[in-house]
Amino acid sequence: MTSVQIEIYPDRSALVARSRTLVKERIQTAIAAKGSCSIALAGGSTPKPLYEGLATEDLPWSKLHIFWGDERYVTLNDPNSNAGMAKAAWLDQVSIPKDHVHITPTHFEDPAEAAAAYEKTILQTFGSDRPEFDIILLGMGDDGHTASLFPHTEALNVRDRLVTVGEKAGEPRITFTIPLINQSRCVIFLVSGSNKQMALSQVFAKEADNTTFPSRHIQPQGELWWLLDADAGEVIQSLPNVQVL
Repeated sequence: MTSVQIEIYPDRSALVARSRTLVKERIQTAIAAKGSCSIALAGGSTPKPLYEGLATEDLPWSKLHIFWGDERYVTLNDPNSNAGMAKAAWLDQVSIPKDHVHITPTHFEDPAEAAAAYEKTILQTFGSDRPEFDIILLGMGDDGHTASLFPHTEALNVRDRLVTVGEKAGEPRITFTIPLINQSRCVIFLVSGSNKQMALSQVFAKEADNTTFPSRHIQPQGELWWLLDADAGEVIQSLPNVQVL
């Protein structure tokens, strides 16, 4: 059964500070337990200051393996690249071995080939047909999507793959599937802004449509953390089924 923790912070800077502490703790726990830590990163504006903060930490970088939960189908130097943002903010500032940074391929003519190639990379890195990430960072859009799992898209139905092709407004994206995310030991949502209130009210409702609000699908076998700022979290505090710490 998924262990759910919901925390609401006064503003985004406090949210980022808490996420930095939590991610650092989970990295250290994983390394202490098994000698390495696998983490899948999110894109967007909210995690960028988290990555900038992690770049100043003293961690055993050689024991980390970095992936991305989703990626736009753009080149690494494109300003919309999730990997490009994380590299500039964090990964290029520390001594993580280059072969431990597993960037989503976006050079194939067919995005489906890229998804298959990234799945192969994950399987080879974990040495298991059921990889379990130590940490997966996620955001949530104001439509309730997470990673590149958008409402009423085919990617939501994929159960026999680890990675698939997502789609938004006709543009392909590479994304982890729901089963891969839910195999993880710890999922951390970072959600900021009042424009997320409607979607959050449905994600935490006792009954709602998972296909319309895909973040409802995320129920990992391990921990599930929702870190919200006050602008985003205000709407859920009155829900009878929600316990906020």
